[in-house]
Amino acid sequence: MNQLKSRESEADNPGESVPGAALPGALPEALRAELVAFRRDLHMHPELGNQEFRTTAALKTRLERAGLTPRLLGMGTGLICDIGTEDGEWRGGRGMLALRADIDALPIPDTKTDCAYRSTVPDRAHACGHDVHTTVVLGAGLVLADLHSKGQLPHPVRLLFQPAEEVLPGGAPDAIDCGVLDGVRGIIGVHCDPKVDAGRIGIRPGPITSACDRLEVTLDGPGGHTARPHLTTDLVTAAAKVATEVPALVARRVDARSGLAVTWGRLETGHACNVIPQHAELSGTVRCLDLDAWRQAPDLVHGAIQEIADLYRAKPVVNYIRGVPPVVNDPVVTDLLRDAMAARRGPDSVEDTQQSLGGEDFSWYLEQVPGAMARLGVKPPGDRGSRDLHQGDFDVDEAAITVGVELFTAAALLDGASPCGD
Repeated sequence: MNQLKSRESEADNPGESVPGAALPGALPEALRAELVAFRRDLHMHPELGNQEFRTTAALKTRLERAGLTPRLLGMGTGLICDIGTEDGEWRGGRGMLALRADIDALPIPDTKTDCAYRSTVPDRAHACGHDVHTTVVLGAGLVLADLHSKGQLPHPVRLLFQPAEEVLPGGAPDAIDCGVLDGVRGIIGVHCDPKVDAGRIGIRPGPITSACDRLEVTLDGPGGHTARPHLTTDLVTAAAKVATEVPALVARRVDARSGLAVTWGRLETGHACNVIPQHAELSGTVRCLDLDAWRQAPDLVHGAIQEIADLYRAKPVVNYIRGVPPVVNDPVVTDLLRDAMAARRGPDSVEDTQQSLGGEDFSWYLEQVPGAMARLGVKPPGDRGSRDLHQGDFDVDEAAITVGVELFTAAALLDGASPCGD
């Protein structure tokens, strides 16, 4: 990108030693402290998908305090806020770059100890870093609004705070129906990664996450006494065979490189040791690395379950719940993220990352406009511990908030060199 190369040349001058110093938009110390406090407040008050009323209100209040005009989504929670548009209307602005954050939490308990900002809501926790994502986009918006007031924002930007990412098929389709992509030509996002050091990001052109669907199966048949299994449908064995054989059978019916995987999270049946039950339930997920295989997955899974159930005379009912396709990063927008991070913190702050088997509804936006997601490092450098996502003790190195803000503000300033710009 020519625009970035000129800045790198300036940074090579003897008097220039800080990466990205040619870019405006440094995060003031007072705002840095405010954002940490904002994130901790969200962490203490997690809200589930489509219930993020307090979170939405806090965002709206802070953006209005900065002189901006946030607009609530028609879904009841979540909002957008345009910076740099001429009319400030809901559908105003052309060629905007959208900065997306997801704002919901998870239905699990916060198990952290000796943490002053642990969740105050029973069985609710920000255990996936959405509080960080939200704070990063808020911080970037406040910095970019200040730059716009000084005439230093080259293109309009939209802040998008989306609810219900954790609720399949995610809140993104509903947000799109609300018009959040109107006037948007590109979109970027981040996702916390506890395996990447704070101060760094991981990026990858092409697929960076996987498809994720939900699977619910019931099996029924006449029960009976365990002394006479030949007179019954041996439903426990049938359920066990579905649990073990279906994943293997499905995996053999697609190209192994597609990574199509059925994984069970629950199997429930029976109440007594000498009674063959009449009903069994299984639930799990279907994950896939490849978009074409994902489209075949429902028929393949249905067929495999039916085959195994027939062998044991069980009657299956399959509820296959479509989730999200893979997040497929646009290569040019991926380069924009790489260049933005390098401009702020140097090329060594960017690392290549692998495709994850996790799902993300950011993928639905990329069905409509080019975009890319980066992995935001949140691991304290040198920390050998592992606090993985979706676990009750998950936490982050809060220095990652500053890094995320720097990444997004630099991307907005360099946006003119990418297809997202005018």
